[in-house]
Amino acid sequence: MILVNVKGVAYDVSGNPIILLTDQEEERVLPIWVGLLEAHSIAIALENVVMPRPLTHDLLRNICEQLGAKISRVVITDLRENTFYAEIHLLLEDQEMVIDSRPSDAVALALRTDAPVFLTEKLTSQMLLIKDLIDEETLEELKQTKESLFKEYKKILH
Repeated sequence: MILVNVKGVAYDVSGNPIILLTDQEEERVLPIWVGLLEAHSIAIALENVVMPRPLTHDLLRNICEQLGAKISRVVITDLRENTFYAEIHLLLEDQEMVIDSRPSDAVALALRTDAPVFLTEKLTSQMLLIKDLIDEETLEELKQTKESLFKEYKKILH
């Protein structure tokens, strides 16, 4: 398994959200298409936005805390028929439980609990070289777009 960073949420040319997982060297990226609500939840966690009421992933984190359970890690495990699979590894007392999950939900929960996110070795072959995807000018444009979109999110939320 390799440890990955949740780099952010991007959008494809059709406006569909994608979470970007990078290796530690930030040389390779694994894009995973997700739903709008999940992308929103991930973006909120990445930007440390405090919501007035708990969202679903906040609620799940709160339930785990109240039960004394700890999210030890999240693993993106497989890609089958264009669908990614993930596991949430939960520690409760001396017992580890593995819970099947969509990657978007697992990542949203990992961000809220500071749990590491891993990819199986099998999925590393699906990663793309960042240098082949984006030049510096495009990277700066994406950064500015992300900042602009986040400012709009904040306006809507307040």
